[in-house]
Amino acid sequence: MSMEITNNYSDYGKGYTNTAKEGNVTTSTVERKTSTGGTKTEQIKTGYSNVNDYSKYLQGKYSYMNSGTTSMQGVPTTVSVSGAFLKKCMNDPEKAKYLEENLAALPDCASYAVSHAQGTLTSISYEIDANGNITGISSGTNDPDGKIARENAERRAKEKKAAEEKAAERRKEKKAEEEKAAERRAERKERMEGTFTVSATGTDVKSITQNIVAAVSGTSSPTGGSFDIKA
Repeated sequence: MSMEITNNYSDYGKGYTNTAKEGNVTTSTVERKTSTGGTKTEQIKTGYSNVNDYSKYLQGKYSYMNSGTTSMQGVPTTVSVSGAFLKKCMNDPEKAKYLEENLAALPDCASYAVSHAQGTLTSISYEIDANGNITGISSGTNDPDGKIARENAERRAKEKKAAEEKAAERRKEKKAEEEKAAERRAERKERMEGTFTVSATGTDVKSITQNIVAAVSGTSSPTGGSFDIKA
């Protein structure tokens, strides 16, 4: 099974209490939303001159971001953030706050997914696109120990056996019908063998009759007197 959920980026209030600069990088103290619905005071950094440096900063806090497949709650998990969105966030405190709020919430979200999903999750992924939209995808199975698969296999085997037995019964019935039909044909043939029709042609009715009788009895036609009837 798989499930995909998409959230759209929306505006966030700034809520910054103070800022500090180190070179071009600005550290801001903000009230960040948490996955439990509360808030947490945290520092975020912006003002990076390139995406690579900004990514290193984020990966120092959220090691699972753009690092391939990791494990959350024992489930293979990937977290991918578009380079285009990172570029937008690295100099925009509001977007940076939104990004970090979501990155920080991912472990709790994975825990929730594992504990509330029907079945066993086999993979989780989160993708943040160039516009900050988040897509979550989970895959899993509702038959981790193979019990359902075994039951289905047993059911299919029983259905196959029943179908084979039914087919064998039909073949048996067909064979019996063929044997009966053969017996009926044999009986008709025997009855036909008990009848006959013969004919003879000539001008002497006596010899014609003798020839018919001879043909029926399988004997030779007798010799002797005859008479002709002439027109």
